[in-house]
Amino acid sequence: MTEKIILASGSPFRKAMLVHAGLEIEAVPADVDERALEAPLQDSGVSPEDVALVLAEAKATEVSERKPGALVLGCDQTLSLGDEVFHKPADMEGARRHLLALSGRTHQLNSAAVLCRNGEVLWRYVGVASLTMRKLDPAFIGRHLARVGAKALSSVGAYQIEGEGIQLFEKIEGDYFTIVGLPLLPVLAKLRELGAIDG
Repeated sequence: MTEKIILASGSPFRKAMLVHAGLEIEAVPADVDERALEAPLQDSGVSPEDVALVLAEAKATEVSERKPGALVLGCDQTLSLGDEVFHKPADMEGARRHLLALSGRTHQLNSAAVLCRNGEVLWRYVGVASLTMRKLDPAFIGRHLARVGAKALSSVGAYQIEGEGIQLFEKIEGDYFTIVGLPLLPVLAKLRELGAIDG
């Protein structure tokens, strides 16, 4: 018996990963103001991993309170370069600045997943991947962004490794699913443990 899982997200990538894994998913985007939740955390010394967890938990909790009895999965991802946390670029100039900052350096993607039922947290997890971008020539960055267009604005790092963005990297350490935004294998393991999916 497989339980329908509610995904507290509008992300087509996360939904597709879960559906491809054979899960029955209903996407119900959370009604939370991520930047407002994050603002008090910025100067508090909270790690980028914990920021991702706070946001994922807020999403899962908000939706699970609206959907009594349902098992709800909340997710969030932060990109950290040292102590700096990156957000999705607002425009192509922001994307260019992101890539210039990441060029030749190693950054972390922190993908959090939280399962809730009736507003109660059942499980939380953060997967971390380290990505080393090759040294990028500013002119190449301009040409790259011209080719990928608005897709650069849909992720925190202004790249998609599942597309042309893979060409920006020289080394990647970590799970593919974590990088794309959902630590899928730990999520599936927990769902089996909870009896929500066949195991």
